[in-house]
Amino acid sequence: MAKFSFTPHGVCSVQINFEIDDNIVHNVVFTGGCNGNTQGIAKLCEGMNIDDIISRIKGLDCGGRGTSCPDQLAIALELAKEQL
Repeated sequence: MAKFSFTPHGVCSVQINFEIDDNIVHNVVFTGGCNGNTQGIAKLCEGMNIDDIISRIKGLDCGGRGTSCPDQLAIALELAKEQL
């Protein structure tokens, strides 16, 4: 299982940690951000295929910022895929 850490940009969360095992995402943890929302995203992503997550959350916007915590997770997952 590969472990990853990502520093998001343009959002309230300051770090996203997660693990990937055979293209399946596990143990997503956001530091900072809207606690209920980030916990919800983390739980929903648990055990999902990395490509399914990316396709569902990439490009989501929060308050006109042009990004969101879910969007930043999608970016982090794309970068992680390049390292696998």
